[in-house]
Amino acid sequence: MTPEDIINKTKIFVQEELTNAEGGHDWFHIERVYKNSLLIAKAEPVDTFVVALGALLHDIADSKFHNGDETIGPKKAREFLFKLNVDSKTIEHVVNIINNISFKSSLSTNNTTAFRSPELDVVQDADRLDAIGAIGIARCFNYGGFKNRALYNPDIEPNLNMTKAEYKNSTAPTINHFYEKLLLLKDKMNTKTGKKLANARHEYMLDFLKQFYSEWNGEK
Repeated sequence: MTPEDIINKTKIFVQEELTNAEGGHDWFHIERVYKNSLLIAKAEPVDTFVVALGALLHDIADSKFHNGDETIGPKKAREFLFKLNVDSKTIEHVVNIINNISFKSSLSTNNTTAFRSPELDVVQDADRLDAIGAIGIARCFNYGGFKNRALYNPDIEPNLNMTKAEYKNSTAPTINHFYEKLLLLKDKMNTKTGKKLANARHEYMLDFLKQFYSEWNGEK
């Protein structure tokens, strides 16, 4: 089986697995991350096969939709790739990408020992790009609605020093998430292309928040 065959089978597998998924974490999210990963990879010394598989499988079973269980996604990805006879080195690399890609992983107290690779850097940037800008805003409010969270509550301040556990269990209003994650991502990008794309999306979010507060306060 060629790498192209494996990637095509992976696309089909992911689309089937994410049927009826929450709108911000569905197949279209995966597809956007996949496309941006390949775009970023053009300027990076990476194994594009690993990048492609990592992007396609990075949210195969997001823990937030599985009672916080972070082992399901890596396990599903490993079993799927094993059935396709993907070599063990590639499988381990893809699993490591899945285990270390999330923002909440950066909040872990032992993050200094976390896995890093150029391929993870590329997929992580692509995933973070999809969390900011116009699509990031749409995804943020979609998930907030999915969890029945308030849009905004001026009496609840953002928590800028959350632990990983606090982040996972947060029920704060959706606007707080901008300060607790989205506005922080621009400075966490790994690659030159990622940083360039993030800057414009970051500015768009700042403009959105300015307009939001003006409308909230009856100024416009």
